[in-house]
Parts: sequence; C-alpha cells; structure tokens
Amino acid sequence: MTQQVVQPAGDPQIGNLATPINSSEFTKALINNLPAYRAGLSAQRRGLEIGMAHGYLLFGPFAYTSQFRNTPVYDLVGLIEAVILVVILTLCLSIYSSVGVGKPISTVTTPRPPEALGTQEGWSEFAGSFLIGGIGGAAFAYLVYQIFKSGVLQTFGNLL
Repeated sequence: MTQQVVQPAGDPQIGNLATPINSSEFTKALINNLPAYRAGLSAQRRGLEIGMAHGYLLFGPFAYTSQFRNTPVYDLVGLIEAVILVVILTLCLSIYSSVGVGKPISTVTTPRPPEALGTQEGWSEFAGSFLIGGIGGAAFAYLVYQIFKSGVLQTFGNLL
C-alpha cells in the first residue's frame, strides 16, 4: 500500500503542490510571521523592516571580504558598499513597481498574501521604506561595530 505524500493544492494544473514541508504548521507559522507576509503591516512598515535586516546583514560581509579588508578604512568601506547595494536594490524594486504589478498569488504556505503589494503604489511605498531601512540598518551595524571595536564594553566588564 502506497501513500501519496505530495498532493496538488487546489487545481492540479496550476502546479501548486502541498508537500510535507510547505504544508506543515511549523513552515506556515514561520513564513507567515516574516515581515513580507505578516498580517496587519502596511507596505511602508514591511519595507522598513526588510530594509533594516538587509542593511544590517550586508555590512559585515562587505567590511570583512572587500578588497580593503587589510586597510584601516575597511569598516567605513563596508558601510559605503552596503549602502550602495541597498540603493541598487531599491532601484530594482522601483523598476519592478513601474512595469505593472499583478495581484499576489495565494499558495499553500501563504494563503493570504498582502494586498498592498499588489499595487504600484504599494510597491513604491515599499521601495522607499526599504531604502530608509536599509541605510539605517547598515549605519546601525557600523555603529555597533565601532562600539565593540573601541573597547568600551571591556571597560564595563572590568567593573564587575
């Protein structure tokens, strides 16, 4: 006796399959709590959260793996490179919103996709907030790194 593990989710001709991974409650909860799919967020708030995460995470690799990694300005170069990539990504989001956006498609994992990202205005708000959040996230990562590099936290550690 065989058991069907992968089944079509709805119309089988669309190609949306329900697998044990994407239809599990854990996966649904994880994906639906990400800022892109979380219920109740505006397009601006989504862009701000996603931009902050991208800016923050881009600083480290650019600071430590760029061609300036063995110079005294590697951290500043990492900040500048992270900001440049955030600007490029914002331009890509703006281009995507200008060509016309279709209605978001519901899937097994995201049964209720955000309606704000189904309009040109929503994507425009998302892109603008992504830029602000991305630059802010990269600047915050740079600031945190400068605090750790300065040794201020070691001073407080000696007081205990």
